[in-house]
Amino acid sequence: MRRLGFSCGFPLLSQRITHQVARRDLPLPTRCRRRPHLGIFRSGITLSEGMATRNIDTSNAARKKEVKKETRLGLTYKKDKDFGEWYSEVCVAGEMIEYYDISGCYILRPWTMAIWEMLQAFFDPEIKKMNIKNAYFPLFVTENVLQKEKDHIEGFAPEVAWVTKSGQSEMEIPVAIRPTSETVMYPYYSKWIRGHRDLPLKLNQWCNVVRWEFSHPTPFIRSREFLWQEGHTAFATKDEADQEVLEILELYRRIYEELLAIPVIKGKKSELEKFAGGLYTTSVEAFVPNTGRGIQGATSHCLGQNFAKMFQINFENEKGEKAMVWQNSWAYSTRTIGVMVMVHGDDKGLVLPPKVAAVQVIVIPVPYKDADTQAIFDACTSTVDTLCKAGFRAEVDLRDNYSPGWKYSHWEMKGVPLRLEIGPKDLANNQVRVVRRDNGAKMDIPMHSLVEKVKEILSYIQESLFNAAKQKRDACIKVINTWDEFIAALNDKKLILAPWCDEEDVEKDVKARTKGEHGAAKTLCTPFDQPRLPEGTLCFASGKPAKKWTYWGRSY
Repeated sequence: MRRLGFSCGFPLLSQRITHQVARRDLPLPTRCRRRPHLGIFRSGITLSEGMATRNIDTSNAARKKEVKKETRLGLTYKKDKDFGEWYSEVCVAGEMIEYYDISGCYILRPWTMAIWEMLQAFFDPEIKKMNIKNAYFPLFVTENVLQKEKDHIEGFAPEVAWVTKSGQSEMEIPVAIRPTSETVMYPYYSKWIRGHRDLPLKLNQWCNVVRWEFSHPTPFIRSREFLWQEGHTAFATKDEADQEVLEILELYRRIYEELLAIPVIKGKKSELEKFAGGLYTTSVEAFVPNTGRGIQGATSHCLGQNFAKMFQINFENEKGEKAMVWQNSWAYSTRTIGVMVMVHGDDKGLVLPPKVAAVQVIVIPVPYKDADTQAIFDACTSTVDTLCKAGFRAEVDLRDNYSPGWKYSHWEMKGVPLRLEIGPKDLANNQVRVVRRDNGAKMDIPMHSLVEKVKEILSYIQESLFNAAKQKRDACIKVINTWDEFIAALNDKKLILAPWCDEEDVEKDVKARTKGEHGAAKTLCTPFDQPRLPEGTLCFASGKPAKKWTYWGRSY
């Protein structure tokens, strides 16, 4: 395992971030200097020490033209042409994250945390209905405890970060920072569980974990520290554990499909891809059409009795006999937010589903010359009050140092689902202009039906985002039967459904044969919803009798 030489005082940093983006403040029209990669501009001409100041003769017209150009908002990269750069740019320009001075670590800004809190607000009450209780366990774990489950820790070994110093002194016993909490929690499950009346024990914790990723850190998707929830439960019987695995997986499906408007496939992981040390793993799998890559959305594992054996989690059953518990663990993380950005975002920026948007409706005044600006401002404020009282998350942008057009672009970049505009004509007609973020559609609605119409439109947006994402995902699914068809579909960035013999050696061989600069293909999941497998169907890779249909592809 790699020891990184952290200290409890100041960290000893051997690596620094290679792609660092400065903090993005809202640009003022009188400022000028362009920021790399963001298409955002700040002001002034910086002269290095000793450089002579030059008089610059610029006409007023040229200066106005320059200011107009340099204060525009917009993305430098296009989603279809340079997806990786587009994604990084939109995460920063949309005020989701800020780059930190340690590579692979990111500041989650309020726009992101609001979405995370929405997901928490859905999931936490649902697991409490299942009598799962929240707890919190320490961040640190000793090496001897971490090493107890060999298969488990071998799966995480390259990613484990270690605290080796306290101040300037080497620690006598280094401690690891949790990459996951099985080994942190289960010694205490052994202490707390004695008899069948102590079961089931069902705990969840909302926390952070550290996995010292060294390959291509990506905001939300692959970071060295991330937020998640992790549930850890113990039961007297396997049937109880099996039932909970699927109940939790259904909640994860609902997070993606009902809240984030992202279609997912529920299925079971292969033996090669399952959770290290577990009995079996189920997952919800999403797909990013632009890159042709699958992405594991969330996992629900049945751990079997392996950890119970290692940590001696035994109980006396109703017959007075000694038995081992059956255990599950399950988790989803802030990766969910990255998937949302990838699937719904466009060349204008973020596109947020209404159910998770921090601001569902932004109201913007559009005063013309000689208009009654105060009356328009008052109408905007009143409109927001009405919407907030009706339960919507609405705000008004009354800043007077930005034009309406600049505000449109700003809130489009941040992905707000619905924009309301109020100008002199709207004020006179007692109406508002409504503009949808997802498709740009515009309509005028009377004030007396404002609440009803906004509710209706937001519902349409949520449904439309899901339907559009599903249509794009489904168009990428390719059913194949032969190796040549598999390679052609892989090169076309497809989500491949193939007949498979379910042999680990064959899966390893597929990985080896497809390894290249874009990464190797692997199994994503075997869907629970299995198409009919005609008698005599052969495995696409080995030619042996196929046992099931499985999704394959490249993945994040």
